[in-house]
Amino acid sequence: MLDGWVPWPEPFARRYRDAGYWEGRPLDRLLRDRARADPDRTALVDAAGDRWTYAELDRRADRTAAGLRGIGIAAGDRVIVQLPNTDAFVVLFFALLRAGAVPVLTLPAHRESEITHVAKVSGAVAYAVPDVLDGFDHRALARAVRAAVPSIAHVLVAGDAAEFTALADLDAEPRPLPAPDPGDVALLLLSGGTTGKPKLIPRTHDDYTYNARASAEICGFDQDTVYLVVLPTAHNFALACPGLLGTLLVGGTVVLSPTPSPEDAFALIEREKVTATAVVPPIALLWLEAVEWEEADLSSLALLQVGGSKLGAEPAARVAPALGCTLQQVFGMAEGLLNYTRLDDTADLVTGTQGRPLSPDDEIRVVDEDGHDVPPGERGELLTRGPYTLRGYYRAPGHNARTFSDDGFYRTGDLVRVLPSGHLVVEGRVKDQINRGGDKISAEELENHLLAHPAVHDAAVIGMPDATMGERTCAYLVPRGQQPPTQRELAGFLTARGVAGYKLPDRVEVVEVFPRTSVGKTDKKELGRRIAERLRTEDGGVN
Repeated sequence: MLDGWVPWPEPFARRYRDAGYWEGRPLDRLLRDRARADPDRTALVDAAGDRWTYAELDRRADRTAAGLRGIGIAAGDRVIVQLPNTDAFVVLFFALLRAGAVPVLTLPAHRESEITHVAKVSGAVAYAVPDVLDGFDHRALARAVRAAVPSIAHVLVAGDAAEFTALADLDAEPRPLPAPDPGDVALLLLSGGTTGKPKLIPRTHDDYTYNARASAEICGFDQDTVYLVVLPTAHNFALACPGLLGTLLVGGTVVLSPTPSPEDAFALIEREKVTATAVVPPIALLWLEAVEWEEADLSSLALLQVGGSKLGAEPAARVAPALGCTLQQVFGMAEGLLNYTRLDDTADLVTGTQGRPLSPDDEIRVVDEDGHDVPPGERGELLTRGPYTLRGYYRAPGHNARTFSDDGFYRTGDLVRVLPSGHLVVEGRVKDQINRGGDKISAEELENHLLAHPAVHDAAVIGMPDATMGERTCAYLVPRGQQPPTQRELAGFLTARGVAGYKLPDRVEVVEVFPRTSVGKTDKKELGRRIAERLRTEDGGVN
């Protein structure tokens, strides 16, 4: 058992096993079992059109696992994986599982600060990178990380390895390897917060297999599913919600896109007759615009999942008419809890909520600032525990003491309301509020109103410092079209929608694009830094 992680208490583990959520199946068996059942079916297709059957993918994973053991990677070793959407990621992921090692999944956008931190906390012994990606030499990054973290004995490179080990050279005759305990940690994901260093999220074979299997059932995935990965494969959403793993589990086909751009993604949807994919709201907004000029045939696309952050009701209502597919809102977290709108939900539920919990044993509490349960339908912080929600971050006892209740509920930091149907409406973050002279303003609520304006493509509301009020509101806008709305026009628009006067933006900033975090969310911390810097250079402070 991996040291430094917090397992489920045995009464809960027994309950989840007895209910059939935890099947006792190691995660790599998702590929192995399907390769035995359907060896000649196409499992994976890359952007260049190269294809691998289930049998071929399974064989490559076996050979790479033997190669990893050959260079000394042992059971329980942590290996940082920072690879783009290519077959190399898929093969290495399953090979590490078969070798008994623990993949630590990072994103291509991470750099020295994040990777060094992750390497130190995880005690990683190896680090897998591409040679050069989008003009950035990851081998140079690996040199810097290795110099800072002596535990890294191996750097594995997809492509030109320079002085390191080429992933392609990890090819050896398969050998019998012991299966891991399904209750052990299978992989470590990274938290997606916008502040501080990322935390490591332990996911076990049992809980993550259930995560993928139950998600595939809810989304109707089967052997005819052709799933397009446009988000980074290391992202929990694209990996297992149902994602790549859920698609392989049911015998479908996974198609890898190098980017989520309409040019790349739409061409692959047309070429491979893609039926499902998952994006974050900024990409969804871009795709809704791009259908006006991109000529690709998207008629095969049946399901568009949107998650990672809340998709406003206005753009949500545009998905079906513009893209000709069903929208599924997904609200979840790499820490565990997933909520899906169902395929047979009413239009109002699909556009106006973020879904209901995946599992019958997902326990939900909504509490006030003092930790007391709020009345049904009232807003409060979401707390949860269940068969696939962690009981503690990896090697983070101090943070765990603040983030988990004494009885094991995870404090998500999300503000929600629960409808009588069980669907959740996300209303922001506990800390995503502006305190304007004592008046509390939900950034999420105001953003949703702004997104309803026909000249607003995207909106982000933040608090900016003010000597008198403490904070005032600043609305950053990405306009739709050539003429952005003025602050006065927005005030009239919001007032007509019944928005209280104190919630109207005190300042409006128009930009071409928002800064993004490594997981594609709007980087409000960076926007706050920008406006604070601008205020320091201006007389009067607030316009």
